[in-house]
Amino acid sequence: AHQTITGNLIFLFLICRRAAPSAEFSVDRTRHLMSFLTMLGPSPDWNVGLSAEDLCTKDCGWVQKVIQDLIPWDAGTDSGVTYESPNKPTIPQEKIRPLTSLDHPQSPFYDPEGGSIAVVARVVIERIARKGEQCNIIPDNVDDIVADLVPEEKEEDDTPETCIYSNWSPWSACSSSTCDKGKRMRQRMLKAQLDLSVPCPDTQDFQPCMGPGCSDEDGSTCMMSEWITWSPCTVSCGMGMRSRERYVKQFPDDGSMCKVPTEETEKCIVNEECSPSSCLVTEWAEWNECSASCGIGMKKRHRMIKMTPADGSMCNTETTEVEKCMMPECHTIPCMLSPWSEWSDCSVTCGKGMRTRQRMLKSAAELGDCNEELEQVEKCMLPECPIDCELTEWSKWSECNKSCGKGHIIRTRMIKMEPQFGGAPCPETVQRKKCRIRKCLRGPSLEKRRWKEAREKRRSEHTKEDVEGEPYPGCKMRPWTAWSECTKLCGGGIQERFMTVKKRFKSTQFTSCKDKKEIRACNVHPC
Repeated sequence: AHQTITGNLIFLFLICRRAAPSAEFSVDRTRHLMSFLTMLGPSPDWNVGLSAEDLCTKDCGWVQKVIQDLIPWDAGTDSGVTYESPNKPTIPQEKIRPLTSLDHPQSPFYDPEGGSIAVVARVVIERIARKGEQCNIIPDNVDDIVADLVPEEKEEDDTPETCIYSNWSPWSACSSSTCDKGKRMRQRMLKAQLDLSVPCPDTQDFQPCMGPGCSDEDGSTCMMSEWITWSPCTVSCGMGMRSRERYVKQFPDDGSMCKVPTEETEKCIVNEECSPSSCLVTEWAEWNECSASCGIGMKKRHRMIKMTPADGSMCNTETTEVEKCMMPECHTIPCMLSPWSEWSDCSVTCGKGMRTRQRMLKSAAELGDCNEELEQVEKCMLPECPIDCELTEWSKWSECNKSCGKGHIIRTRMIKMEPQFGGAPCPETVQRKKCRIRKCLRGPSLEKRRWKEAREKRRSEHTKEDVEGEPYPGCKMRPWTAWSECTKLCGGGIQERFMTVKKRFKSTQFTSCKDKKEIRACNVHPC
């Protein structure tokens, strides 16, 4: 319930859908068309609203109440078909249009029979107060209207400058109807808090009071506003009625209710020289629904005869009005489709694949083309496929680790891909087999000297190749790099070294002139 207050004309605006939001606004003779738009969320770009709803009547009055059911509209900026469709901009953008029940099979409003689309909201606009001349006053805002209701109060106010409030409302009636102590209350609204670090005082104020007749002072006087100008006569010809209102500006200090009348009516006569053949009619009613659900149709509106001519003649005034109406473009013939089948199995047994579902065309093909899709494909994901261990090729066998007697040689290979998701584990990466060069001579010092001589011989051969600088036809190579660190500290690892091309001769046609790489075993002793 809203307390009646003076103003140009104040309307209460409600959108009814679950918990309905509301707002109050004022209108006047220069601003009497109401428009609003609100988006449905989540949705692609759907919305509801009104456009240029006229709140002024033809006889210079104001409508008392407007109730309008709202259907969703498409803003033409996004091509989604469900409430939670991903963003899909419409390029180029289309004109705003009402949604229909045949837009898309996946739409929440879809009806294969093409019925009316469901209403998603209702707006209620109700007049709650009026002030001044009905058709010739200067516009002001709601704050100015409320300020007119509240008497000026000369009292100290400790409200911080950073807190912006509306004026205090009038005091309410006392909570006690006897001579026991009660309370009365007034309120104000916090409009803005400019500094969040500075707290704002309460928006309610209480004061002790007692029931009517209990106060020492005579506080039972009501403060009333002046009478507002008479409303227009209810008829445009002959005798009718008119009314005017006034409002309580201040309730009695003793908390009693005001018993002074706030409205009065009287008879009025308009155009005493009305012709005996004059016909009095009501205002036009709202337009009926369009006769077509798509394409071009017709709509009607009616009005009634309030008073037939005094001379008994026929009323020549039109009571029905007809005009064309345009609905969304018609589909040639609605497609009659079966329900979607179940999704097929995934196209793979592991990892990423695809699955499909189908539906059948039930209507005869000769009735017209049907552009609806009959098969849908979507991605599917099963557990990851097992990945087996991957290894490089075996390296060459290393040299025997002994220069005489029994020893062993090894070869190695590297892991290129570790096993994943239950794949085959990695096999051995080091192989070892026995080797025998020759019998060792007696005396450890002689064996050691011969092993050292063999090692020096091998080293001198490599040095000779490095000095020559052209071990490969058609190019000149840089010396071998130093051996890399062993990949393992024990159990058999590998070392690498590289030789890169220093210069290629232009006349060469050999393909062997390229960078070289050598691998050898290292740290072959058991761990």
